[in-house]
Amino acid sequence: MAVSEEFLRELRERIDIEDVVSPYVNLRRRGRLLIGLCPFHNEKTPSFTVYPDTQSFYCFGCGVGGEIVTFIRRIENLDFAEAVKTLAERAGMTMPEDGFDMTISKLRMDIFSANREAAKYYHSVLTGPQGKKAYDYLIKRGFTPETIRRFGLGFAPGTWTALIEHMRKKGYSQQLLQQANLAVKSSGRSGFRDNFVNRLMIPIIDLRGNVIAFGGRVLDDTKPKYINTSDTLVYKKSSGVFGLNFAKRSGKDNLIIVEGYLDVMALHQAGFTNAIACLGTALTKEQAQLISRYTQEAVLVYDADEAGRAATEKALKIFAATDIKVRVMRLSEGKDPDEAIRKFGAERFRMLLEGASNEIEFKLQREREKFDLKTDDGKLGFLKTAALVLAQLRSPLELDIYASSLAREIGADKSAILSQVKYNQKRLGRERETRRFKDAQREMQGYTDKINTQKAANTRAAKAEETILSLLLNNPEFYEKVKTHLKPETFLTDFNRRIFITISQRLEEGRGTDLTLLAGEFNEEEMSRLSALVANGSNLANSISECEDCIRVLLEEGEKRERRNTDVTEMSDEEFLDLFRKKNID
Repeated sequence: MAVSEEFLRELRERIDIEDVVSPYVNLRRRGRLLIGLCPFHNEKTPSFTVYPDTQSFYCFGCGVGGEIVTFIRRIENLDFAEAVKTLAERAGMTMPEDGFDMTISKLRMDIFSANREAAKYYHSVLTGPQGKKAYDYLIKRGFTPETIRRFGLGFAPGTWTALIEHMRKKGYSQQLLQQANLAVKSSGRSGFRDNFVNRLMIPIIDLRGNVIAFGGRVLDDTKPKYINTSDTLVYKKSSGVFGLNFAKRSGKDNLIIVEGYLDVMALHQAGFTNAIACLGTALTKEQAQLISRYTQEAVLVYDADEAGRAATEKALKIFAATDIKVRVMRLSEGKDPDEAIRKFGAERFRMLLEGASNEIEFKLQREREKFDLKTDDGKLGFLKTAALVLAQLRSPLELDIYASSLAREIGADKSAILSQVKYNQKRLGRERETRRFKDAQREMQGYTDKINTQKAANTRAAKAEETILSLLLNNPEFYEKVKTHLKPETFLTDFNRRIFITISQRLEEGRGTDLTLLAGEFNEEEMSRLSALVANGSNLANSISECEDCIRVLLEEGEKRERRNTDVTEMSDEEFLDLFRKKNID
């Protein structure tokens, strides 16, 4: 254990899980439970459940679960030690100095420190003689000294070890710089070199104000145009959002999502301080989930090229699984927001922003552009694809308005359009149900289980094991009554056996099995599984007889496995004789 159980137990008693979760999730009470939209995956129907009785949570949509420590670990991207420390500070508790392993936490803090020092160094270079070319480049593009300072922009010199030499003087090792991806192994020679050379440097700052990564941009047409920090202990590109540390304080009721760093900076400088950019080539589910915590509306303003339109369509699909309202602004003037602001000014951009279309209007326009509406064939093709778009609507009123508009535009019969939409809705509904059934079947059979990989080959046994574990976690007193029948070897799957060993050892020693006390012994994914066992256990009959029935199932499955393993047709002569002698002795 990295921290004493007494400390964890006191932490659990001082902090209620509802107080931990409610700043991130809008919870509403349903009987003894609390329900809300899951903060870990995109959903429109609440499946995230908080159990005050067991101080745990579980999402029936994505399978994420745990207790207060696991929740903070996931939501704030912290390790176990940092999560406990964060909660302890909230509870007014002092972290114990002995018996607490802060190795990973210290490394994270060291990387934060190295990134911060590197950002200061790059900024000093930009504002000095070596950075004149890069500074002039920014001024020429219309960025003010205030914007340059606000975003902490910098410049990486053209020499291969400039940062390494500076950081060595400050006491940072090459190994740490490598772990921060500020330095990389030299190719063809020993030692390290700077990761960023002769590039405009853009620090990426998280919501806590930590410098977690960098984007490095060339000042000419050299390829690659950008080099970005690889995933590190403090940074994951798929969940990173640039500018959100500023945008969350903008006071605006929506967020403007653009493609690039410079787009964000140009918009902020023009007064659109709610602009952000998603790191990477396209929006991810993790980024959409993070954005959903800070706004109810997103306005997509991607580049006015085919890649930008494709990225818009992908983003719409991802946001469709959330409760965020999405609008799309079409950049008819300028190829990206930065250029549009420079060419036509903030007021023109504001007008375009206010006229941004909703998701349905954007998709209809995309389909409209594919057909020649001057021909009957083009009209028919457009109406067929438009009916597929309208099939996504759930509101009869919205459907009626769009169908009426299309009927007037094309000169078609509105009832025919509605009939085609209804047909598409039924077909799409059948396809969704088929997918759900297949996914549920695969999950039930254990084929999608990445935690207990042996479940698929031992479905009946694994189900019995899970029932036993659920009953024991919810009713630890059962252990004394069934322990003579339960042995670690009774369990056929390794993961469930490990849980049982942990539970039985703790109970034998008089220790508790609350999830908070187990958080240091299992990782986040494993804690989700334990949370599921606790959640499912509340629906069981909670009887000793049920536990004994499951033990009988395990014994039967164990005997079957033993028979398979001792199949005489696959035995050598010596093995067969040994088995024969053993049976005669028995």
